[in-house]
Amino acid sequence: GDAIMAVFGAPISHDDDPDRGVRAAIQMMLELKKMNEQRKKEGLLPIDHGMGLNTGQIVSGNIGSEKRMDYTVIGDAVNLAARVESSCKKYGAHILISEPTFKSLKATYRTRQVDKLIVKGKTVPVGIYEVLDYHTKESFPNMIEVLEMFNNAMEFYNEAKWDDAIKYFKKAEKANPKDKASIMYIDRCKALKKQNPKDWNGVWVSKSK
Repeated sequence: GDAIMAVFGAPISHDDDPDRGVRAAIQMMLELKKMNEQRKKEGLLPIDHGMGLNTGQIVSGNIGSEKRMDYTVIGDAVNLAARVESSCKKYGAHILISEPTFKSLKATYRTRQVDKLIVKGKTVPVGIYEVLDYHTKESFPNMIEVLEMFNNAMEFYNEAKWDDAIKYFKKAEKANPKDKASIMYIDRCKALKKQNPKDWNGVWVSKSK
């Protein structure tokens, strides 16, 4: 397929492996922007991609048989990284990181929590955060205002105050009409308002991988 898996911390670990992963993802987006500017000059379509980062315990080493053996990594932490990456389209994001990665970071990045998910095949929710450092004023206008409104909306969302949440998500959308996460949450809040879940805890169960 078209997927690439990069590993930070195996076989040699560092104190800042999660930061190295995030910095690499940010740099990849900055380089992709340069490449797309060149492609535009050549009359070619832009290339787009999403990245998902997770931090956890893995099994690494030469895995396979005598006929074919490759160095690889396996485990739940690897699978969760793939699930996080597959969520990028849903939120209109390019870099998503899991809560374990977010809590492991030593440096400060421009982030927002976009969801608490129970991914397919799991029962424990995990926080999902979007990294926004690669954006410019053109690609994400009024970012500070949007993040403030979005974070306020998320508080109301977690408290099942659907009308208040919709109000603030709409303010975020007005500040940046291309913010897919705000648009998605407006629709989700409207659906949840109709369902009126009695045991709401702010956790969304993902039906897809």
